[in-house]
Amino acid sequence: MSCKLVIADDHEVVRAGLQSLLRGSEFEVVAEASTGDQAVALTQENRPDLVLLDVRMPGSDGLQALAQIRQHRPELPVIMFSTFDNPTYVARALALGASGYLLKDISHEALLDALRKVAAGESVWSREELRRVTGALATPRAGEDGDISLTRRESEVLRQMALGLTNKEIAQSLHISYETVKEHVQHILRKVGVADRTQAAVWAVRRGLV
Repeated sequence: MSCKLVIADDHEVVRAGLQSLLRGSEFEVVAEASTGDQAVALTQENRPDLVLLDVRMPGSDGLQALAQIRQHRPELPVIMFSTFDNPTYVARALALGASGYLLKDISHEALLDALRKVAAGESVWSREELRRVTGALATPRAGEDGDISLTRRESEVLRQMALGLTNKEIAQSLHISYETVKEHVQHILRKVGVADRTQAAVWAVRRGLV
């Protein structure tokens, strides 16, 4: 029995490679997306059994797409597929209900095994991944019962942090200095009541900021 799959990646060569790897298997690629918005639309249109989502894509990224897909089809298994071994990405993916987070250097056999497990209703989170983000996910939900007073700029920086950007990337994106970003990050961590960027990202997800 075939399993209908939507794949989303902004690099055509990656999508072609996945098509080649899956050829002859029980997985049928019914649609390809190059942006998060396309992934959401094609998932609604094609009603797949499984979605394989890149994280960094133009416009709405894979994690934002994950949130929208889970909103419309909470039962649909979604695996994140990324080049970036970033704990913020991993924590957001777990918090948003992904079935796993795979790196693109995974072997052909391991990828097929992961897809089969998720299609059968299992998750493919490794113990190491769970260990890395357990602290962030178990952190008390600081400020959820009250208002946290963030400035407009702090809110902008927090959204960028939750998207996994470094301080340098945030500075470039918001056209402010690296030192100013560092200062904003420290203010955010103190106000939200968390210890690091990953915990701040999880808090932002839970508050619906990203």
